[in-house]
Amino acid sequence: MAENTIHNVILEGRKKVSVSGVQDMECFDDGRVVVYTSMGVMEIKGINFHMNKLSLDSGEIIVEGDIDSIVYEDVNAPATAKKGLISKIFG
Repeated sequence: MAENTIHNVILEGRKKVSVSGVQDMECFDDGRVVVYTSMGVMEIKGINFHMNKLSLDSGEIIVEGDIDSIVYEDVNAPATAKKGLISKIFG
C-alpha cells in the first residue's frame, strides 16, 4: 500500500471505530488493537473488542467494543519524551 494513502478515523459513540489507510496489523485481542497506518502506528485500547471488518487489501478495519483511547506512536520523539507522567515527575 502506498505511503500517501488517505487515512481516516471515524469513532461512533466510543463503541465503534472505522479506520482507513491501514497497511498492516500487529496485534488484536479483547482490549487492544495495534495497526500500521499511512500516518504511523495507531493503538486502540478498551474492552470487549471484536473485529467487524479487516481488509488489508482495501486498507480498512472496523472494531467494535468499549473504546477508551486511540493513540498514535510518535516515531520521531526522543526516548525521554516517551516516558510516562510519573517518570517525568519522579525520574
